[in-house]
Amino acid sequence: MSLAADRSNEARKELFHAIVDFFLPEKYRLTEHQRALMSDVLAKLVKTIEMDVRRNLAEMLLRSEIDLPELERMLANDEIEVARPLLENSKVLRDADLIEIVKTRSDQHRLAIAMRDHLSETVTDALIAHGSTDVIEALIRNEDAVLSRRAMEYLVAESRRLDRFQEPLLSRSDLLPELAHRMYWWVSAALRRRILLEFDISEEILDAALQSATRQAVVEVDENQSLQSRAHKLARRLNELGELTDNFLLQVLRQQRIAVFLAGICERAQIDNRMGWHIISGKNLESFIVLARAIDMSRDVMAHIVLLLGKVNNPMAMQRPEVLTTILKLYDELEPARAQRVLKLWQRDASYVMAIDGVQNGAV
Repeated sequence: MSLAADRSNEARKELFHAIVDFFLPEKYRLTEHQRALMSDVLAKLVKTIEMDVRRNLAEMLLRSEIDLPELERMLANDEIEVARPLLENSKVLRDADLIEIVKTRSDQHRLAIAMRDHLSETVTDALIAHGSTDVIEALIRNEDAVLSRRAMEYLVAESRRLDRFQEPLLSRSDLLPELAHRMYWWVSAALRRRILLEFDISEEILDAALQSATRQAVVEVDENQSLQSRAHKLARRLNELGELTDNFLLQVLRQQRIAVFLAGICERAQIDNRMGWHIISGKNLESFIVLARAIDMSRDVMAHIVLLLGKVNNPMAMQRPEVLTTILKLYDELEPARAQRVLKLWQRDASYVMAIDGVQNGAV
């Protein structure tokens, strides 16, 4: 009470730390009413304290399990030095919060949001509408960002004008073949014009060479799509016959038949191709351990697969002598029920997740 009556900066800071400390050691000792009151006091105090303290608070909220959505929204709207960790990693911020920040805050705020995991279509649409070319390029490079068909068509059209969009767009696994075809041909046309300006070469010879190269690129795009389609049909059939076993998945991975391995994992876990690729291609292989636990993959096969994937995705980490012990410990300590809850989140259709978020945010 005496600190609250003292209006000095030092007293404000001390009062702020005292209230924050209540949340940390035994967070469940507070009633919901007490937590709401303290959250309201913190929201008022946070405006008066230095940036370093606000930044530390934002990082503390991420590290802890404290759920203070109003305070996180306030800090996410703060200066970018305070807001960045929350914008990139907070699980409390909803799509509606992110979209409001996209519309009202700086390009640095938008850039931090563009780097988040699992961005929904509604947020990516807002980023494309309000962001700079730097923000949009970062968004395109984020494989976890879901781009709507309309957004993808717009970005492909913009890539004709902005070369910097072309490479990351062509690298995206969700780029539709017809859009990829369109890009290959106009990239080829732009290259033709540049070569003719800079070099003395026969147009006839150049046209023949460019057309041949572009057709080959288009064929490869179609073959990749067809290959993955065939792999999923095979995995579906094997699953129906009860032959999509742990050992089969390990065997095809050893044979480097990645398309079949990916299709098999997606079929066993009932997740889409993009989510499956995210899980098996990341440097952090904890996600695969969670998936393996959820689909009841054997401990031995799981360890072999994680080591094989790790040699490709993160070879330096795989050289540590304790890596196998760490993998097995993570698997053993993870409860199957908890892993299955995570898997259910991965199985959700993106539009369904957005609909749920919309209802929770009062958008529907």
